[in-house]
Amino acid sequence: MNTGIVRQAILDENNNAIGYEILYKEDDGSLFNRTDTVAANAIESFLTSFDSEKFLDGKTAYFTFTPTLLLKDIPSFFSVDKLVIQVEESSLIHPLAQKAIMHFHRLGYPIAVKGFEFNSRYFAILDATNIFKIDFADIKDEATVRNIIDIAYNLNKQVIAYNVNTPEALKKANELGCRFKQGTFIAETQSSQVNRLDHLQSNFFQLVIEVTKEDPDIDKITEIISRDVTLTFSLIKLVNSAYFALRNRVKSVKQALIVLGLNQLKQWIYLLSFRQNNNTPNELIRISFLRANFCSGLNEYIPDSPITNSEAYLLGMFSTLGVLLQTPLSVTLEELSVSDEIKNALLHGKGKSGALISLVRNYEKADWQGVTNYSCMLRIPYNLVSQKYIESVEHVNEIWNQLMIPYSSSND
Repeated sequence: MNTGIVRQAILDENNNAIGYEILYKEDDGSLFNRTDTVAANAIESFLTSFDSEKFLDGKTAYFTFTPTLLLKDIPSFFSVDKLVIQVEESSLIHPLAQKAIMHFHRLGYPIAVKGFEFNSRYFAILDATNIFKIDFADIKDEATVRNIIDIAYNLNKQVIAYNVNTPEALKKANELGCRFKQGTFIAETQSSQVNRLDHLQSNFFQLVIEVTKEDPDIDKITEIISRDVTLTFSLIKLVNSAYFALRNRVKSVKQALIVLGLNQLKQWIYLLSFRQNNNTPNELIRISFLRANFCSGLNEYIPDSPITNSEAYLLGMFSTLGVLLQTPLSVTLEELSVSDEIKNALLHGKGKSGALISLVRNYEKADWQGVTNYSCMLRIPYNLVSQKYIESVEHVNEIWNQLMIPYSSSND
């Protein structure tokens, strides 16, 4: 049975990912649930069906274990330094599960309790608990939440605000002093301090090296620019500007490079080189890059898709531009002169392209019913969606790790 798996980043106060919670469902159209079968199949798939190390990019996995899986010693499949064991109330009311939690705590596994509350069930494993996860989906009693956070910090426990899915939830988590946050709104609002476009410095440096070679490789240059939403945006905006007066607007990075030409490309890069301060959060660049790859990979399997794979790549990448620029996305897209198909998809969710970006966003959020609906609408098999997501994550992680290595001629 095919299992859908998605990771959701847990970010620190500097918007760096400290780990990923693994959310999952069976390919049966049902909503996510915590049954032993679903959880066991998801863990089995995570460990055996693909490269989990690449998927996590070396970060810690946060997995929720049912009482049965705790008693079956399933967490021991993971290294102590690669796993946070998450437990819910079902494990706290199970006397044997409580003993199992204490056992894994003694082995050194960090324990996170989801939805911590002030009652005896939670206090029973307080000594074994390292992390309080507090649900910010709908806080009704702010005073109680504040007390939980204060007690956690006094006991040297970490606090993670999860289900931070709205601006209000993020504001509340910040006001209450939560250092770590997780949720769908977090993923797209990490650029609150960004007031202009910047470029990822290590990627930009590789671009400089490539264009100054005696025989620059246009495919390599295309690949480097396509990793970074800020470079892609700047390039396509430039080439589609009145300066070039093109009869037909460009629809891909490679087309833009051909129009621009090598000499003008070098001039453009020279101008960009004056931007030394990179304020764009790396995790947001990764999200843009991941969406671009995910959209492009899925587009190949959409019957009669109205856009090319290159356009699908831009569809995913440009879905974060409104956040990056802190301007209405409609204004940003006008500057780019993108096609009506992509514009309507990003602004209104219309057409097959709108369904495609909605599918990608729903998968990110682990909205499994939404994923099922949009994959059926586009006639893409659900197991293929899961496969393409995992492939995209691994590809982005691999490229990202290369970017973090100082560039030299030995990398050629």
